[in-house]
Amino acid sequence: MSPNKMTSDLGTKYETLLADIGNTHFHIYDGKKVEHLTHADAIEKYKESKLLYISVKHQLSHEIASINKWKSISSLMKIEGEYETMGVDRKALCLSHDSGMFVDAGSAITVDVMEKGTYLGGFILPGLKTYIQGYKTISPALATTLDINLDLRELPITTKEQISYGIIASVKALIEKHRAEKQLYITGGDGLLLTTFFENTVYDETLVFRGMLKAIKDKKIC
Repeated sequence: MSPNKMTSDLGTKYETLLADIGNTHFHIYDGKKVEHLTHADAIEKYKESKLLYISVKHQLSHEIASINKWKSISSLMKIEGEYETMGVDRKALCLSHDSGMFVDAGSAITVDVMEKGTYLGGFILPGLKTYIQGYKTISPALATTLDINLDLRELPITTKEQISYGIIASVKALIEKHRAEKQLYITGGDGLLLTTFFENTVYDETLVFRGMLKAIKDKKIC
């Protein structure tokens, strides 16, 4: 399903917003673009708008449940083979396509594999920023930023390059180990950066919303 098709369906049939409420931000899709807001800013801006949401921020449950025009669709996010404590955002991500490997590079890096509509498993890594912060806790001498121009074909010679290499190369190796011939789909705040280290990869920040839209259509929620 192309983004244009999604935009048309969402705008004309549902006339509503979709929201993925994460641990640190609201991610809101209006059928054309994704907006990233703090929890407080999102509630203030959209409390009078019709909105369907999924949420992993349980501390906000009571507050957002009291907003009359908002409706949780978390219970609709179901995939064959899911496990009991699987995050609703990961299930929505896996619903976006029947088969493939799905990487969400946010505060944590989640990796999930789907085959013909069935969940095969996955794994969870720290996010890129968490990795970087972890080095600083080892020693102030290791405080640095990620080298976004890193060349993984060369053995690095500076501290910044070596730390960046250790992070990116290990993440890439683990993903490639389980990728096989599967299409790789990447989303999340650091997803575009991570995409540059892989071949034949699709970056799409609307993947979670594609999954939400599929569940909405299947259940005929409007």
